[in-house]
Amino acid sequence: MTEMAGITPKHFLWQCHDRIATIRLDRPERKNPLTFESYAELRDTFRALAYASDVDVVVFASNGGNFSSGGDVHDIIGPLVGMDMKGLLAFTRMTGDLVKAMIGCGKPVIAAVDGICVGAGAIIAMASDLRLATPEAKCAFLFTRVGLAGCDMGACAMLPRIIGQGRAAELLYTGRVMGAEEGAAWGFWNSLHPADGLEAEAQKLAHRIAAGPVFAHGITKTQLNQEWNMGLEQAIEAEAQAQAICMQTQDFARAYRAFVGKEKPVFEGN
Repeated sequence: MTEMAGITPKHFLWQCHDRIATIRLDRPERKNPLTFESYAELRDTFRALAYASDVDVVVFASNGGNFSSGGDVHDIIGPLVGMDMKGLLAFTRMTGDLVKAMIGCGKPVIAAVDGICVGAGAIIAMASDLRLATPEAKCAFLFTRVGLAGCDMGACAMLPRIIGQGRAAELLYTGRVMGAEEGAAWGFWNSLHPADGLEAEAQKLAHRIAAGPVFAHGITKTQLNQEWNMGLEQAIEAEAQAQAICMQTQDFARAYRAFVGKEKPVFEGN
C-alpha cells in the first residue's frame, strides 16, 4: 500500500482532506479540456489509487463553472488528424485505460458537474460511480459531431446500462446535449444542486461514504462492475463469496457490537 494524499500532479489539481481526494482539471479559461499529458496522468493516478492507503473516496469536481470540454481541439484533435493507425490506436487505448483505471481503482468516485461536460468529459462523468450536477450542466457525447463513432471509451457498453438502450442510442447517434433535468429524470444524474452548493453536496456525500465500511465499499464497487458479465447464478455465488470476505472484517464485528450496545457504529475500514 502507498500514500497518495500529498501527491502533486502536473496536469490537474489535487487536494486531499479527511481521506477524500478532490480532482479538478485546471484550464478553466478553456472549459477544462484534456490533453495527452492530462489523460496519461489521470490514468496513472487512478491506477495508483487502487493501492492508496490514505484515500477512501474521490470527488472529480468542476473548475470555473465547467467540468470539461473533452479533448483539446488544438492539443489533441489537431495532432490526431496527422497520426498513423499505430499512433491512433495507442491514443484510443490510452483514453480507454483511464476509464478502466477509474473502474478498477477500488474507491467510489463522485462526479460533481457544473456547466460544460462533453466528449471525454461526459465519459469521465459516466465512468464515475455517482454523479451530481447543477441545473446548468450540459452533457453531450458529441463524438459524431466531429466525425467519429459514438463508441468511445466504453460509452456503448456503459451508457445504456445507466439510462437505457434507446436513450443512449439517441445521444450517441446525434451528439446532442442532454439537459440537466432530462439527465436527472433518466437516472444519469443522481441529484441536481445549485451551483453554489454543488461541491458542498458532493463533499457531504463523500464524507458519508468515507464514514462507512470502506473495505466493503471497495467490494461493492468490484461487484457492481464484474457482475455486468455474469449470469444471475454466477452473480449470486460471487456475492456470497464477497459477503463472506466482508464478514471477516473488524467493521462487521464493530457494527454488531454497536447494535447490541444500541450505539452508532464507528467504522475503521478494516
